[in-house]
Amino acid sequence: MESEENELTKEANPGLSAHQSAKNDSAGKKDSNNDESSILKSRLSPFIREIAKRKALNITAIDVRELTSYADVIVVVTASSQRQAASIAEHLYTEMKKTGNMPLGVEGLKEGNWALLDFGDIIIHIFNKETCDFYNIEGLWSDAPRLELLDIAEA
Repeated sequence: MESEENELTKEANPGLSAHQSAKNDSAGKKDSNNDESSILKSRLSPFIREIAKRKALNITAIDVRELTSYADVIVVVTASSQRQAASIAEHLYTEMKKTGNMPLGVEGLKEGNWALLDFGDIIIHIFNKETCDFYNIEGLWSDAPRLELLDIAEA
């Protein structure tokens, strides 16, 4: 099977050795992953901008595409108080609704300890500081890559 793949590679790229062809394939995957990450960050942008407007203490976007089938990104937001957590959640819900980006589900919007907004491919957890420390969602997904958000939040 492997020799057949090498022969097919040589036929498709007669000037390349099997090693060079494999190297090109992995480079293509890296480019593809970068493209996918850019698309993902673009999709996240409106959410992150609205959250940043409410001065969250911390915003972490966890890329879970390779680890789960129910979402592409889990965003963990830490607020300084219950009131701020509720404010961020309500603001995000209202602003996303205006753009037609309705969540599939919402939990804890008014309480302020922990709000969850499920936008299908993006799940957003908004915690007050104590609740965030207790549940440690970021620790549960410690093996998942983080997405750089600084350029989004500042835009």
